[in-house]
This record gives sequence, C-alpha cells and structure tokens, in this order.
Amino acid sequence: MSWTLDKIFKGARRFKASDIHLINGVAPVFRLNGEIRPIDGEPLDAESLHQMTNELLNEKQRAKLESDWQACFSRFFPEVGRFRVSIYYRSGIPEMAIRLCESVVRPGEELGMPAILQDLTRLPNGLILVTGQTGVGKTTTLNYMVDCINRERREKIIMIEDPIEYVHENNRSIVIQLEVMTDAPSFRSTLIHVLRQDPDVVVIGEMRDLETIETALVAAETGHLVMATLHTPDSVQTIQRIFSVFPAEQQNSITVQLANSLQAIISQKLLPKASGDGRVLACEVCIATPAIRKHIRDQQSHHIYTELQTGKKYQMQTMDHALLDLYQRGEISYDVTISNAREPDFIKSRTNRT
Repeated sequence: MSWTLDKIFKGARRFKASDIHLINGVAPVFRLNGEIRPIDGEPLDAESLHQMTNELLNEKQRAKLESDWQACFSRFFPEVGRFRVSIYYRSGIPEMAIRLCESVVRPGEELGMPAILQDLTRLPNGLILVTGQTGVGKTTTLNYMVDCINRERREKIIMIEDPIEYVHENNRSIVIQLEVMTDAPSFRSTLIHVLRQDPDVVVIGEMRDLETIETALVAAETGHLVMATLHTPDSVQTIQRIFSVFPAEQQNSITVQLANSLQAIISQKLLPKASGDGRVLACEVCIATPAIRKHIRDQQSHHIYTELQTGKKYQMQTMDHALLDLYQRGEISYDVTISNAREPDFIKSRTNRT
C-alpha cells in the first residue's frame, strides 16, 4: 500500500484516533483511547515523508521549518476536518505528530466537565487557568468555555492560539481568533496589542513566559476575563510555577496581583475508561476563595491542598476525590485510580482495598 495523507486522515477519523504519528521506517501510528497503535501496511520512507511535508506546508511555513527545523500549524481538509500538525526532523528526515481536532464543541455533560465551569464563564473579569500535561484536553476545555460565553453573552472574545484547533462562529458574541505565526508573531507581543482592541474576554492558548504571564495578570486585574493554559499538573504546582517565573524582587508584587485576579484553576487528566472504549475526564477544581487568596498572598501555596480537601461547598475537589468518584461509578479501573492518585492511601481507605 502506498500511503497518502487522504488515506491516513480518513482512516484516523474512522478509527476515532486522537493523534497520528508519521515516522520514518514505521507504518502510520494512531493514538486510540490514549494508547499508541501501529496500523497494518508498508513502513513510511524518507521520500513519502518529504512529499507529505511539501503537501502540507505553505511558503511561509516551509521557510520556518527550514530556519527552525520545526513547525506547528493547523490545516483544514474537506471530509477530514481541522487538524494540528507538528513537523520536526530526525536524522535529517521530516516526521510529524498530528492532532485531529473536533468539528463541534460537545456539551459539557458529554465531555465530563465539572458543572462549576459554566458558572465560571459568567464571571465579568479575573483569571481562569486550565492546566495539565500535553494531550489531556486543555484546548477542548478552553473552547467549551468560549462556546458557553458565545451562546449566553454579548461580548468581544479574542483568542490567541498556536494553532487554531476549532473555529467559532459568531453567536451572541464576536469571536476573533488569531493564530501565532499566521496572524501574530507570538503570544507575548500579540497580547499587548489585543488589550488595545476593546476585548471583554481574552483567551491565551498557552502562557509560556514571564512577559505573557505578567500581561495576563494585568489584563485580569483591569476588567477583562482572561482564560489560559499552563503545563502544570495541579493547583499547587501552578501557583508555584507562576511565582518561580519571576525574579525575587518581583515576587511580592506578583503574589498580590495573582491573589487579586485569580478566579479558578482547573487541572485535568484524561484516563482510559474501564470499558476500554475511550477516555474520561478527571478534574481538580480550585476556586479562589478568600482563604486561597490569603495563602497566595502569604506565599503559602502548600496550604492550598488542604483548602481543596475541605472546599466542597465551593464546588472544589482534589484530583483524588475526582478519581474516587469515577472509580465508584465504574468509569475507571482500580489500577488507573491508584496510579493517578496523589495519595493512594486515601483511595485505599475509601475503597477498603489494599
């Protein structure tokens, strides 16, 4: 079989793969239900990979690949939909990791979103952070929240993305989507200009550096609702990460800014279902209560976990409580529950298992 992008993409959609990996010397590989699965067929070679790369790239992207040796962008193909492509070189040969994007924003119940998320989208200002490792659905959560605002409120929403994975149609709101390296040079420089464009809501695909975090905090303090992602595993480490980005002489002022502007941190995991037919979302939810804000101001982030454990009335929950709930509902296996728990002994004590 000679591979073409059309065959590979259509096969991935048919199998409901989340990702495609095109690697020299190996047949195309799909990620199904979180696991890497090679498919039957001839291995890809250098010639076919170069041909596929040329088919995907426009002139500007080709120049970036040649200068940086890597490129990330999104494309749309009829009958296949939108997908995100990351191209890199290995032994001088281009290889690709491709994320298949969803064509519609699914309802929160179907996605397994905590009910508090919809309430958070009704806030007039402040900072909402969605965190977790790569591939746990942070972008899906951001797009879900944007869709909630778009359906309910008359706002101007500006999204800075790298790259765009879902295209929003204007509903009650106006949604402006800017793609890094297509419409904008970087998150940092674009965010400064976006704040001059009269937005109500600003969505930052990823807060990657000090300047982006600093500008996001200022935006959240000055009347905008800011939603962004960070590659941190939980609420405590998210706050510690923000502190650590800044030099010592700025940390006192940053803690005050963060304490004043933070509204919530949603930390995510995507876990294989016990049934084997997909993955399910588990969320830690941290709401910026007065107690949480005080711990941030006092730089006592280690006390925040205790607030999560006792904050059920604020709809807060730890990841361990989320895991336990999924296990007790039969959504995930005991092994998955234990291996993802922060405190396995807590799970064991609540399930009478050792």
